Amino acid sequence: MACILIAEDEPRISRFIEKGLRAQGYDVVHTPSGDGVVDILSASPIDLLLLDLGLQGLDGTNVLEEMRGQGIETPVIVLTARDDLSTKVASLDAGADDYITKPFRFDELLARIRARLRTSAARLAQAPNAQTLELQHCGITMNLRARQVFLESFPDPIDLTDREFRLLELFLSNPLAIHSREQILDHVWGYGHDPQSNIVDVYIGYLRRKIDSRRIETIRGIGYRLSSR
Repeated sequence: MACILIAEDEPRISRFIEKGLRAQGYDVVHTPSGDGVVDILSASPIDLLLLDLGLQGLDGTNVLEEMRGQGIETPVIVLTARDDLSTKVASLDAGADDYITKPFRFDELLARIRARLRTSAARLAQAPNAQTLELQHCGITMNLRARQVFLESFPDPIDLTDREFRLLELFLSNPLAIHSREQILDHVWGYGHDPQSNIVDVYIGYLRRKIDSRRIETIRGIGYRLSSR
């Protein structure tokens, strides 16, 4: 069964979540401080992180930035009492996969955990050989370990946000496939994102400006794919 790390400094909440997860068969690790989260993720086989933003020591947003900066791809669901839009956007931009405000229904939390674990398993199944850790297509090279992307004829890596990196990773993992907006939303933003949002089109635009607009084709009425040119 999957192992879930709970980073939560409120004992009552952490005990409630841990008890419920163990009852569902999950293995659970708990820490009340943000300072050791990245070390735990680096040293232990953690499948998903439940992250409070108001942690002791390093706060949740800084934890996200540090782990994503080190190339740690563990799925993250933020659990917080902060319900303002700016905090939610900042957390998702920093690398969170989902965001739930307290108080929450435990059934919903379980559903979101299952959704994130399914998405993570699908990504691992599509990943390249672990010995190469690279994806390549038509002059684009992505190093998954270093989280760097290079274009032919340019010696320096291009600067991508976490969402842009995940979007390009989806395209490079299956460069001949056409990816619908729903598939992109699920892979890059995860469960619960509004399917009517234009966020996919916005990020396609961001990515096109960074890797050359001709490299991503729009398949009208279906979705997007990488160009073979």
